[in-house]
Amino acid sequence: MNDDLSELSSSVNQESQRESKPAGANTTATSLTSQIYQRIRDMIIHGELPPGHKLKIENLRKSLGTGASPIREALSLLTSDHLVERIDQRGFRVSHINLESFRELLKTRCWLEQCAFRESIEHGDDEWEERIVIAHHRLSRAPRSIDDNGFRINTEWETRHKLFHMALLSACGSSIMLKFCDQLYDQNIRYRNTAEPTAYPKRNSSKEHDQLLKLALDRKADDAVNALEKHYIRTGDFLSKQIE
Repeated sequence: MNDDLSELSSSVNQESQRESKPAGANTTATSLTSQIYQRIRDMIIHGELPPGHKLKIENLRKSLGTGASPIREALSLLTSDHLVERIDQRGFRVSHINLESFRELLKTRCWLEQCAFRESIEHGDDEWEERIVIAHHRLSRAPRSIDDNGFRINTEWETRHKLFHMALLSACGSSIMLKFCDQLYDQNIRYRNTAEPTAYPKRNSSKEHDQLLKLALDRKADDAVNALEKHYIRTGDFLSKQIE
């Protein structure tokens, strides 16, 4: 009887170990896929992988120093973000950009962010005010270009710019809306980056950010959401001409 119990206990322990290993392996695999997803996503957004570029698994495997499986999983995830397109029987490529898609993106972004911004102004508390003031201050201290003689994007400015805009929306009370706004922001960056060498040296966007902050703090919701729309449309009009 004791031998039977000992054998049963040993069997249960072995089964438990077999079950625990895949769980750990899955966690590691998921973490690696997430890292690869973020890496490829950043490369697409910042133009390192241009629109229409074919994403060859072997090339990505070598450049990223990882296996093929997490790369395939990451590319599949990126298709849901509309940053990658699946080519039937031929793998993946970076999604093309076109005027129709950009106009749809701009319209949707304005709709969602105006709604989220209005809700934030109505419900934002002292912590929200402090958050947007700090985000604006940090953005204002970062130069738009890292080269005084020619335009070269400052990635730190780009990071702070996104943090400021997302801070404006952060008191809207909807995590789902914030997630959509975050995704649309990143999709828009791909289009915006195509215009930066010529558009941004001629434009003082810092004054537009100053205005957004002041209107938000003054709780002037109608004026604030209108200013936000104009802020995006100024860029959108220029980009539309470039794409067209």
